Amino acid sequence: MANSDQAKKRARQAEKHRQQNTSKRSMLRTYIKKVVNAIIGGNQTDALAAYQVAVPIIDQMANKGIIHKNKAARHKSRLNGRIRAMPQS
Repeated sequence: MANSDQAKKRARQAEKHRQQNTSKRSMLRTYIKKVVNAIIGGNQTDALAAYQVAVPIIDQMANKGIIHKNKAARHKSRLNGRIRAMPQS
């Protein structure tokens, strides 16, 4: 357990940051799932719209350090590839 005032404050801050990061990571996964579900649904226009909403969120999480920049690029690339592979609708 933290003994000094400084250590107690850092422990409070660490817990607050952990909870915020968990929430942001969950939000990120939700936006990615929305794109995947639209792809599975087969409607390319809906999938593209969901992708365009998700890309800024993915980039934002990478800039905040919630996920690595390469992981963000990988998600965007794979989602975009799956959308492009869909039959035109």
